[in-house]
Amino acid sequence: MSTTTPALHHPAPASSAAPAPILTPVAIAPPAAPPTAPRRSRPPTRDGRITGQPAFVLHSYPHKETSLIVDVFTREYGRIALVAKGAKRPHSQLRGVLQTFQPLQAGWTGKSELRILTGAEWVGGMLPLEKTALLCGFYLNELLVKLLARDDPHPVLFDHYVATLNQLAHNEPPPIVLRKFERALLKETGVAADLTRCTGTRQAVEAGQVYVVDPERGPRPARASDAWPKITGKTLLDMEREDYLDVATQAQSKLLMRFLLAHQLGGATLNTRQILIDLMQL
Repeated sequence: MSTTTPALHHPAPASSAAPAPILTPVAIAPPAAPPTAPRRSRPPTRDGRITGQPAFVLHSYPHKETSLIVDVFTREYGRIALVAKGAKRPHSQLRGVLQTFQPLQAGWTGKSELRILTGAEWVGGMLPLEKTALLCGFYLNELLVKLLARDDPHPVLFDHYVATLNQLAHNEPPPIVLRKFERALLKETGVAADLTRCTGTRQAVEAGQVYVVDPERGPRPARASDAWPKITGKTLLDMEREDYLDVATQAQSKLLMRFLLAHQLGGATLNTRQILIDLMQL
């Protein structure tokens, strides 16, 4: 079943200039099988009850008449699904809290795949996303939903997600911000190769040479017959050190990350990616 991530309105600070525009809801299809990565340990629980866990809402969809199922990204427990009972009722305290891109402290109970939300509190301290930054945020969330296995903690990626939202909110260049997050996502899920060494030979990548990147193994010298994106060694080295100032690096890294993500997604389309391509060629 296809689910929909609504473009929720965010409370703007008093000094905000223009309100965020109303965006068309972006459909998020059920995730394909995510890449396998080593399981990380989680904090111990007491009777399956968790409280005060840093979290962000990735998306939500209706459950029965008055409830929601909320997909959240937590720092110590990874991506989990929670039933927010009564969240659709007009006077529910959760209605104004369970919004995307707002830092929360969440609590839940249960040990099954679908747990019960016991509380959520807005933490604050982050600017709302507006205009293009808001759409970029939905793109990040769609990547996490489709590429992260549930119940697999990724605290480093969580921190990178928070930093990325802050960068977008402060109007840092979206293409550079997104490339850094995409690379971090592949690294933290264990499917990113070292871009400074050739696969097989382990020879150092040279800035003046041309390469292709095997999604399963890593860089190797390009051949005339290769259909994969051809990338200069300089771009690969720039990406490894997160230096995207060069215009050629920006263009080539966009093609490479689109190729690598498509491989990990197994052909599944990213709805927000297509919208971004149509609007800004991100």
